[in-house]
Amino acid sequence: MNFAFFEVFDVYLLEAVVNGILLGGVLALMALGLNLIFGVIDVVWICYAELIMIGMYGLYYAYAVYALPMWIAAPMCIALVAVLGLLLHYIVIRPLLDAAPINQLLATGGVLFFLQSFATVAFGIDFRNLGIRLPVLAIGEMHFSYARLLAFLAAVAGMVTIYLFMTRTYIGTAIRAIAQDRQIMVLMGVDSRRLYLVTSALGGALAGLAACLLVLQYDVHPFVGLSFGPITFMIVVLGGLGNFIGGFVASFVFAEIISLGGLYSDLEWGYVLAFAFFILMMFARPQGLLTRRS
Repeated sequence: MNFAFFEVFDVYLLEAVVNGILLGGVLALMALGLNLIFGVIDVVWICYAELIMIGMYGLYYAYAVYALPMWIAAPMCIALVAVLGLLLHYIVIRPLLDAAPINQLLATGGVLFFLQSFATVAFGIDFRNLGIRLPVLAIGEMHFSYARLLAFLAAVAGMVTIYLFMTRTYIGTAIRAIAQDRQIMVLMGVDSRRLYLVTSALGGALAGLAACLLVLQYDVHPFVGLSFGPITFMIVVLGGLGNFIGGFVASFVFAEIISLGGLYSDLEWGYVLAFAFFILMMFARPQGLLTRRS
């Protein structure tokens, strides 16, 4: 009987580990967008999760209210949030590029509350969902949500696409170069303002893709960004601000802590353990898991 108990326990443990990997893919996608913005523009969008929230509403209305097919609604959602990223940079960030970092944080924090209040007034506080019920994949005694599997695969595809864009295109190479040395690239005649706009649009597009994946798993409401914003910000800080590899590693570390914490207790305790781990790591490695290259 004891052997049977440990056999079942191991199955549940393996299921939790795999679910942590699937969650880590989506967290890595969100962290990638935020890291991209900081690495190039050197500004942290505190309101990044609220852009995701607007994207979730966009997909909900396009698909569930106006009955557009998903293959049209999803690209529209991504384009919507990309445009929001452009507007955020042009209206809020661009005038503050030479301001103190605290002013930039306060400004994007103001945008956070503005978007929450706007969504509350425009959409109400009701919880809404797409009404899509995807099946569950059963492997032995383990069960995995098709929504989470789909989100993981789409997140990986999105990250690979961004990697290829950054390494195989002229604009992507220029973005990586200006992230490493802004002063030299300006002296070489590179239009940094144009690259900042492109970067903001890319960051917004990644937020839009994350919105399309998250709305398959979660209800959308004006404060849904509070569920993803703090954990995304902590991932970016723990990985080393602007460090893509560090953010990728930190995403899966956090995801496994959350998933395993949910196995032994409940999901809320998983987040508590993740936050506690972050605090301890800030004492041990305040510069992050992987220090950003200078």
